[in-house]
Amino acid sequence: MASREIWRPFSFMKKLVLIIFVLLPFFSFSQENEVQEKEEEVSIDDLNRQLENPLSRFWSMIFQENLSFSSGDLVDGTHVSNVFNFQPSLPVPVGKSKMLLVRPVFPLVTAPVFDANGEKTGTETGLGDINVFSLYGPDKKDGLIWGAGLTFAFPTAASENLGSGKIQMGPALMALSITKKWTIGTIIQHWNSVGGDSDRSDVTKTDIQYILRKQIKGKGMSIGMGPNVSIDWNAASGNKVTLPIGLGVTKTVKWGNTPWKLRVEPQYSIIKPDDYGTIWNVRIQIAPIIKNPFLD
Repeated sequence: MASREIWRPFSFMKKLVLIIFVLLPFFSFSQENEVQEKEEEVSIDDLNRQLENPLSRFWSMIFQENLSFSSGDLVDGTHVSNVFNFQPSLPVPVGKSKMLLVRPVFPLVTAPVFDANGEKTGTETGLGDINVFSLYGPDKKDGLIWGAGLTFAFPTAASENLGSGKIQMGPALMALSITKKWTIGTIIQHWNSVGGDSDRSDVTKTDIQYILRKQIKGKGMSIGMGPNVSIDWNAASGNKVTLPIGLGVTKTVKWGNTPWKLRVEPQYSIIKPDDYGTIWNVRIQIAPIIKNPFLD
């Protein structure tokens, strides 16, 4: 039974991936001569490095799987949850030197259900709260890159167990240093609830993704980490912070005429909520890269 719960979201993932495979010929770098021109301009190493920047000049259709193992004082044993995100990253140019990104995140969530005694009574799978993340910043390939914008969350979850029930919004900030050897930086989002179900608890939450990756020359690859630190400011003492560390591999490859960015990164929480929180998370990312139609 447990194995079915772990793999249940993957049937939905397969359908989405199949749709992308069908549509890619229409949206990808399109004609072969166009691809060859792009390859002359951008090597696999350069592309792998540039795709660390959310304000990259390329579009990517990001599929991200997060398989988590959680435990805590309020439950018995370790329990599996799963969040599969589809997050198309489609920055567009603004003027001659700026880029604007508005990136929606559509989560398919599988989560355990507990009774008042902390006993598991079942598992739910459904749409979670949709997040919309925006950044505005310079059109740069490397060096010091910044971005600022707003982030939103909407109460679209299929059940109370899969979302907050609140409309949320707040600032988003990015600071990255991208060189031929390293990508170092952070992306910060903060949400406060501004509406939604009045019977649900208010939300004051911060997410800090810290990024440290070493480029492997000539391989289109990097090794490092990009975990998300979560801070729930309304939680009781001992339950506010989740702080993971990780070590993973990112590689950009070319299948047919389409580049793909692939990532696998196991993460371990050195700090987690006492009551219930994530111990291990395995992040898998697959992102076909497509031509930005707004750029030559």
